[in-house]
Amino acid sequence: MDPPVAEPSGSADEPDPSSPQPPPPPPPTVSPSAAAAAAAAAAATTSSSSPSSSQPSRYESQKRRDWNTFLQYLRNHKPPLTLSRCSGAHVIEFLKYLDQFGKTKVHAQDCPYFGHPNPPAPCPCPLRQAWGSLDALIGRLRAAYEESGGRPDSNPFATSVVRIYLREVRESQAKARGIPYEKKKRKRQTGMTSTSSSSSASASSSKASDKAGEGGSGIAGGGE
Repeated sequence: MDPPVAEPSGSADEPDPSSPQPPPPPPPTVSPSAAAAAAAAAAATTSSSSPSSSQPSRYESQKRRDWNTFLQYLRNHKPPLTLSRCSGAHVIEFLKYLDQFGKTKVHAQDCPYFGHPNPPAPCPCPLRQAWGSLDALIGRLRAAYEESGGRPDSNPFATSVVRIYLREVRESQAKARGIPYEKKKRKRQTGMTSTSSSSSASASSSKASDKAGEGGSGIAGGGE
């Protein structure tokens, strides 16, 4: 009888730990042009994902310029003024000072084109700052004052004398130029009246269809 054959202790597929292992495959090579393109794409992605707060908005830039202009006006004032001693009267002086740089024609009462929005010929009336520009300027300076550490209760741009002055400028320019400043309010009221009239007309038409021959037309009159 043949002697029994001893079974192998391990599988033939298992590598021998004592045998040397093959080196790992080399990393894929990247051409210089591909590397440069990848770097440019990464830089563009980083630039596009950066927060927009790093760039000041147009409003913030304009507010900063207005604030610096006002501080320069205080330094050039005779006698020089400090911000802590600035009052609403000084703010009005500043607004009148800016009129020399205005581009809006404001007709005098003795001008033949007083009250005409589109004068047919030029006239010697002076140029002024438009009311809308002054109103927006005061809003920016009021915010800049408090952002610079000023207290709201001592803000010279929020005083009643400044508000009264702006209202007088608005009314006088509206008369001189023949352009009222209440178009938005009238448009809003007209839109609300039109919507109400349309709704009333639709409801009345539906009611008239359901009850044909009963009563009058039932259409409610719109607002004036």
